[in-house]
Amino acid sequence: MTTLNEWFKKGIPAEEFVSSMKVNKESLQSIHERFTVSAEDQNFFDELKAKELRAIVITEDWCGDAMMNIPILLNIAEAANVETRMVLRDENLELMDQYLTNGTARSIPIFIFIDKLGEERAVWGPRAPRVQDYVMELRSVLPAKDDERFEAEQKDVFKKITKAFSEDSNLWDEVYGSIKEALGKIN
Repeated sequence: MTTLNEWFKKGIPAEEFVSSMKVNKESLQSIHERFTVSAEDQNFFDELKAKELRAIVITEDWCGDAMMNIPILLNIAEAANVETRMVLRDENLELMDQYLTNGTARSIPIFIFIDKLGEERAVWGPRAPRVQDYVMELRSVLPAKDDERFEAEQKDVFKKITKAFSEDSNLWDEVYGSIKEALGKIN
């Protein structure tokens, strides 16, 4: 079985991944530029720096959740000196299947934080709890899957979600707080 250190080495450096993106690149870069970590959190980031963490991100460039979550992670990573590498989900199911959502779903992104020895220290993803609530609320109005209106209405819901993920800084703050909470549990 491949170790987390090996997965990290196999991963694509974050900047290289972003520059090679074919989908959602502009939105991801825009969020990265517009979102900033809180200056009040500098002590938190200094403590994280001392832990010498690295991050493996299981993702795909077409994923709307990744479009919003990755730039927030990258801002945290810059503040806490966390080297970040991307592993494409669809080409690396061996890793993905170790981090299924609810034991069944290959939902992304998944952030795996490891220490310098390659030991898993924290896992986050694919969504902050309040973001999940928001998405479920929007999806709750969809008709049954066998309804002829389902496909068109689902496209509308996806458009609303993508727009919110691209523009709503309150959602970004939820992601930031949720990632910070996961990192704060590391001894």
